[in-house]
Amino acid sequence: MAAGAPLVMIDRDGVINEDSGEFIKSVAEWRPIKGSLEAIAALHRAGWKVAVVTNQSGVGRGLYDEATLGQIHDHMRARVRAAGGELEGVYYCPHLPDAGCECRKPKPGMFRALERELGISVVGAPYIGDRMSDVEAAEVVGARPMLVRTGTGAATVALLGARNVPVFDDLAAAARSLLPETSR
Repeated sequence: MAAGAPLVMIDRDGVINEDSGEFIKSVAEWRPIKGSLEAIAALHRAGWKVAVVTNQSGVGRGLYDEATLGQIHDHMRARVRAAGGELEGVYYCPHLPDAGCECRKPKPGMFRALERELGISVVGAPYIGDRMSDVEAAEVVGARPMLVRTGTGAATVALLGARNVPVFDDLAAAARSLLPETSR
């Protein structure tokens, strides 16, 4: 990892906010999971750079446009700030699963963009998610996968097989496990 503040990356739906099989299509539908905003704030206060990396195929499906997605992300950033935290960036893939793009997780495109824009390597950095695509994406880029049971995480645990991936009840528990790393 580059010198300076450590990096932690977090998936959005099912990790920071409640997920929906119908997609999160508006600011009104975006509801934080209990303790998630405070977890991001605690990481930020401890010196971590926090970035969100998320697939958002609802754009490609025509369920909402990128302007609406921007409003949702502005709202999320404002809620994180109100809790005392900050997001270094929000990286998203708007494409459909079969679009063949390089940005949709588990492909590395969003992580490479993050590295370029923030000037920091994702290698060894934790990536907290709730889906197998999050675990696979972390593995592809050399990041450290972490899984939460919120969102689809409880079902994903059964898919891990022999993978040595730490599992936490929620983002707050995952964040607590990372805080000692900044006090070394």
